[in-house]
Amino acid sequence: MTRTRPLLAMPALAAALLSGCNLAPPYARPGIATVPASFKEAPGWRPATPSDAMAKGEWWTMFGDPVLDDLERRVIVSNQNLAAAKATYDAARALVREQRAAALPTVSLQTNANDSGGLAANSSIKPAGSIQLGLQASWEPDLWGKIGNTVSQARAQAQASAADLANATLSAQAELALDYVQLRGIEAQKAALDATVVDYERALTITTNLYNAGVSARADVLQAETALRNARGDAADLVRQRALLEHAIAVLVGENPSSFSIAPAATWNRAVPEVPAILPAELLERRPDIASAERGVAAANANIGVQRAAFFPTIGLTGQIGQQSSALGALFGVASSAWSLGLTGALTLLDFGARTAKVDQARAQYAQTVASYRQAVLTAFQQVEDQLAAVRVLDTVATERAAAATAANAAERIARNQYGAGTVAYSSVIVAQNTALAARNTDILAVVNRQVAAVSLVQAIGGGWHAPDPGVPLPR
Repeated sequence: MTRTRPLLAMPALAAALLSGCNLAPPYARPGIATVPASFKEAPGWRPATPSDAMAKGEWWTMFGDPVLDDLERRVIVSNQNLAAAKATYDAARALVREQRAAALPTVSLQTNANDSGGLAANSSIKPAGSIQLGLQASWEPDLWGKIGNTVSQARAQAQASAADLANATLSAQAELALDYVQLRGIEAQKAALDATVVDYERALTITTNLYNAGVSARADVLQAETALRNARGDAADLVRQRALLEHAIAVLVGENPSSFSIAPAATWNRAVPEVPAILPAELLERRPDIASAERGVAAANANIGVQRAAFFPTIGLTGQIGQQSSALGALFGVASSAWSLGLTGALTLLDFGARTAKVDQARAQYAQTVASYRQAVLTAFQQVEDQLAAVRVLDTVATERAAAATAANAAERIARNQYGAGTVAYSSVIVAQNTALAARNTDILAVVNRQVAAVSLVQAIGGGWHAPDPGVPLPR
């Protein structure tokens, strides 16, 4: 019915006669300032043994908390921001397939049937109609690499989108971990404050009894009541803070805060995981935001080739084969067949600098992406150094805070005993109580700050994600 041999021969013949070229500059990853041999803020940073058994990317398991493990895995499945980033990545992959298809011929089926109808004046002869059926193909050879560079640009953008998805995932997981450790820290503060409230209630009872016996002054009772009321108010505010963090975690795991809850922990885990060390050079391969910025540079480089191709002529090849007859029965006869080949060309002779402006714009965009890439690298090193300094210093801070809390608790007990023996005024007890309460809170906060710094350091070094090899094609 249809003869396709000329259509199939056309692209093969053209490909043999014509060879394309690539007008994009040769690409190489932009150079950056000298990468140091070690991080300044942690010259003795060593790999942590627990990471050896950790699944790739599941850095949060270093905390050894099953509840946190479950929440982190739910982030990937249910977080709506990640769902949006995943859709963006899927769209970028689809664009790669679309651009690849532009390098291949397009084939279409055309059919047409018409009949003039009616009778001519003073005649019984009916005008003849016609029936047409045919295939038409067209192809634009990629002589100057425009289509190839467009594909390369789309592929680099898709790889950047993949890195953006990984970065969004790491950010969501880190944010959840930060909220979680702070929530557990607030629970620890609440437990310590509840115990303090019990002590304050006992102190108020003792002070009231002494006042009723005429041994203590009314001011002592009022001071005891003031301390108790303040402690109860602080405890209530901690409930509010925990609720806010619980609501934030609900959104991160894709749940409605109205129906989501986290059971209080039986005991507070004071452990601070040791983050595995990396070399400074590894940071460039681990950070997804750096990978995204580098792929943006590659896409901008390919775009230069796309714009430069506009200075050269475009050539199109067309072919058509079909059948035409005035009768359906004779449509497929040899006498009714016809075919044709065509060659078209176009070259812009004068555009008053529009093409040059587009090339200049592409080069400027390339320079912009290079600067953004280098800035991303500098920012990454800053964040790592910041968190290494925090991890190192906060270790000392936590040790001192714990010792201060121990001393303050002992001072509080001594003050209460001295007041009971009548050797000191109640104001001394109030001072000791306030000091001890503040010391207990700062002790807990010091541990939470160390846990937060550990999570932030994991995020700064890129978690467990590694950039894809730009030379490996994306999955179809």
